[in-house]
Amino acid sequence: MNYYRQTANAFSTTYLNDLRGAILACPYFAVNNLNRDFVGTKGFSVVFRRSHIAEVERQFPFFKPYLDQVLEPTCNAFYLNPLLLKQGSRVDPHIDRSLRSYCKTIEPPLLVSVLYVQVPSVLKGGELVLRNHKQQVGQIKPQVNTVVYFQGDLTHSINVMEASGDRLSLVCEQYCLDEAELQDIVEFAVESRVAQSTRTKTKRRS
Repeated sequence: MNYYRQTANAFSTTYLNDLRGAILACPYFAVNNLNRDFVGTKGFSVVFRRSHIAEVERQFPFFKPYLDQVLEPTCNAFYLNPLLLKQGSRVDPHIDRSLRSYCKTIEPPLLVSVLYVQVPSVLKGGELVLRNHKQQVGQIKPQVNTVVYFQGDLTHSINVMEASGDRLSLVCEQYCLDEAELQDIVEFAVESRVAQSTRTKTKRRS
């Protein structure tokens, strides 16, 4: 069984450089708002339904080429987050269910897509490790401008970064929800540790 696949040279070098600059300059970019599995990492998150892709692209135009390429047509809810690791950072084993704060009974995503935007020239550590229950089914060394797609119900982790430099990726959890679950998901929201005054959220439909 193929638990993951990779696409190399996914984007132009110009786009990759512009994307890196835009993420690092984004006012939402801060110490991560994700849970305690994400040790020493930075980033922010964008939650949206398929109906609000245009709003994501309006507020974050630098995400558009990535979204155009990676989003699965059968998925209808998404959790998008840039993720920066430095020396000493790691991500402990977990299964993605980042939309659980909106829908407690949610299942893991159908698919997770990861674009490696920046990787230290000499990388030690920082590998993405995939497990199906207790069986390791992949250990992926990040390569710049490669997109990794992996099965959403896999336990995964990132080995501690031993090299100096930045490991920057753009991650999207892609969910295929039924209508009742979808109604629990906010149409569009930005989640960040920056001040609440900068947080943008569209009210859920009742």
